[in-house]
Amino acid sequence: MSALTLTPRALYEEVAELLRERIFSGELAPGSWIDEMRLAEEYGISRTPMREALKVLAAEGLVTMKVRRGAYVTEVNDKDQRDVYHLLSLLEADAAGVVATQATPEQLQELQTLHLALAQAVNDREKFFEINERFHMRLLEIADNRWRDQMVADLRKVMKLNRHNSLLKSGRIEESLNEHQAVMDALLAHDAPTSVARMQAHFANGLEAAS
Repeated sequence: MSALTLTPRALYEEVAELLRERIFSGELAPGSWIDEMRLAEEYGISRTPMREALKVLAAEGLVTMKVRRGAYVTEVNDKDQRDVYHLLSLLEADAAGVVATQATPEQLQELQTLHLALAQAVNDREKFFEINERFHMRLLEIADNRWRDQMVADLRKVMKLNRHNSLLKSGRIEESLNEHQAVMDALLAHDAPTSVARMQAHFANGLEAAS
């Protein structure tokens, strides 16, 4: 296979992004060992940037590295899933409380527009998943705490190892949309305590559906 043309940013970062995409797509499945030599040859690079890329993914929790054995795609067990949802619930509920009290009318309208787009995507699971992600990340951006944003971004990467599980449950997309509506109503009412409680309930229901 011919070598890929990589962009000028640090080579290992580009390789990490390529591997990340293959993990999220399921091409590199949870539990599967990563063939460093084959992938390095496929990308037309040495093993050094490949190893550096794997270290990046290990720091994100997507890859587990074993001394003298190599690396494999992390498997998320039930406890991992509960722990991730618990932290996301705390962080994103806190962000919802901030948005309820500090967001401008224009920012709330952005969220409302995303919510309406979500409602139009109930029959398209992939599109629903994408818009749902955009809604949550935009809410975090409006809350404006880069440390929280980074923690949530890393946790959501781990959550994608079990991608779409919560939305596969029959009726879950409709339930999720109703929960988003409840959150949106509280945000528009500038009701911080209710925004926090409803976001926490949203994650609790998501965990139940994914379990």
